[in-house]
Amino acid sequence: MITRRAAAQRLDIPVEMATRNGLPSKLTEAQLRQIEDNPPPWLVQSRANRTGKKPVWVDLECSVCGFAEKARPKKWWPAFTHLACEHHRASGLPPVPAGEQRAEYPGIGSRFVGFVDFPLDL
Repeated sequence: MITRRAAAQRLDIPVEMATRNGLPSKLTEAQLRQIEDNPPPWLVQSRANRTGKKPVWVDLECSVCGFAEKARPKKWWPAFTHLACEHHRASGLPPVPAGEQRAEYPGIGSRFVGFVDFPLDL
């Protein structure tokens, strides 16, 4: 069985759209393949309306342990240099390059802290 969230990720749509358009909370692989092979009108329209500027889902991966998940990106997320699970220490990341400093952004995905390295003169 495939969860609605996993189906939304495969279809590259928000979970809210999957719910609104009647996808059940659990689907079989055959049901999902049917939707992929013969997309309903709402999915065809959704794909036609995409501008490609903002992805629906992004892959997040811990730079320390490799834990990975997919998440809906937020408008305020910068381009992260590193991501780490919130229980890891920042010392487990590669060192900050000379002439740069590091900013931390907690609350990324379900368990990550985002790190951005940027020049000191900014």
